[in-house]
Amino acid sequence: MSFTVAIVGRPNVGKSTLFNRLVGKKLALVDDTPGVTRDRRPGEAKLVDLRFRIIDTAGLEVAAPDTLEGRMRAQTEAAIDEADLSLFIVDAKMGLTPIDAMLAEMLRKKGKPVVLVANKSEARGSDAGFYDAFTLGLGEPCPISAEHGEGMLDLRDAIVAAIGEERAFPEPEDVAETDIVLQPAPEGEEEDEEPVYDETKPLRVAIVGRPNAGKSTLINRFLGEDRLLTGPEAGITRDSISVEWDWRGRTIKMFDTAGMRRKAKVIEKLEKLSVADTLRAIRFAETVVIVFDATIPFEKQDLQIADLVLREGRAAVLAFNKWDLVDEPQAVLADLREKTERLLPQARGIRAVPISGQTGYGLEKLMQNIIDTDRVWNKRVSTAKLNRWLDGVQIQHPPPAVSGRRLKLKYMTQVKARPPAFMISCTRPDALPESYIRYLTNGLRTDFDMPGVPIRIHLRASENPFEGKRKKR
Repeated sequence: MSFTVAIVGRPNVGKSTLFNRLVGKKLALVDDTPGVTRDRRPGEAKLVDLRFRIIDTAGLEVAAPDTLEGRMRAQTEAAIDEADLSLFIVDAKMGLTPIDAMLAEMLRKKGKPVVLVANKSEARGSDAGFYDAFTLGLGEPCPISAEHGEGMLDLRDAIVAAIGEERAFPEPEDVAETDIVLQPAPEGEEEDEEPVYDETKPLRVAIVGRPNAGKSTLINRFLGEDRLLTGPEAGITRDSISVEWDWRGRTIKMFDTAGMRRKAKVIEKLEKLSVADTLRAIRFAETVVIVFDATIPFEKQDLQIADLVLREGRAAVLAFNKWDLVDEPQAVLADLREKTERLLPQARGIRAVPISGQTGYGLEKLMQNIIDTDRVWNKRVSTAKLNRWLDGVQIQHPPPAVSGRRLKLKYMTQVKARPPAFMISCTRPDALPESYIRYLTNGLRTDFDMPGVPIRIHLRASENPFEGKRKKR
């Protein structure tokens, strides 16, 4: 992207609505409640012919540095320092407030280009607020309606005038011409049924858990900076915020999510939106780290979150956070291992790592377990190996007889990975008991080294070659 733009303003002036309009997706949560946005959220914006990086920020308020509002203000100021240009949003419908004047003074002191934007200018009676915006001393305001998409051409012209034509439309880099010769594949060479795991491909990881389990603190420790808003208050994170960083040369895109409480306790509309955003992050991710509070692990909600992640088919890793607060680590670790095997039988062998987001203990081991779990999640097994294995397990433990007729498992193949899914052709698939399917699932985990990931087994009735043919007399 050619330049970076930060959207700033006091609470509830429409910053997140404009952010969603510019990125073309409903990424940021929007509600009539002031102060919905708390972290700074980046995105790739498109405005007519402009392409730039944009940052949505929390509403600026006057507050002490050690309060939640004060920490939100620090996040917003960091976004202003990072950006090349600020869009200062004021509410033309409500008019100016003393906070608007204070923010205008702060932006002037930063010495960076500012575009004054009068949002909600479509509302009746907004003319007075629009003309009042001239008193801020930041030039002519640009009237827009972020909700209805009005005034976007004027906003585009104002951004180009503030940032300059050269920054707005950079010259494309010259690409050296090279002769590319495509080598034909060797004749007779068959495609490998068990592809090698790509250690360099980017990996999407979601961090989920109950409120105040330490998810944002964990990501900040990975990044080595206070990128996400943290504090002792439960439920600080509302949006699912994505951050990118490199681990041993591999790009990791990590999603911080809102804490998930029990469904009966989720009453407010805003919290429902946050939980829905978390569910979208889980479905988008490849590996999900479920953060447990090591001081009070395996609450009912922890198990429900883990079951949700596994039902979605994601690769899961357990992280027992706040390990620095545990008094007897060895005894607690043995107890956690026993409870993990007993309470999560649907993911036998799931990897669990004790960590501390506050001190950084165990983070390297956690990342290695994430990579190892993703490798298993992408695993493919050749059809020949599967059918030899199927013959062996049937000899060791034959399928049961139902209504006096023994079931036969004839053929097996892997139909997909991510997560591993297998199809078995058999007689009377509806009659095969669930206990035998669990036996096959556990056998696959053990014999093909696939611990801790969801395994799907689909049954299909074998085709009868004589079906539909009448016996000739």
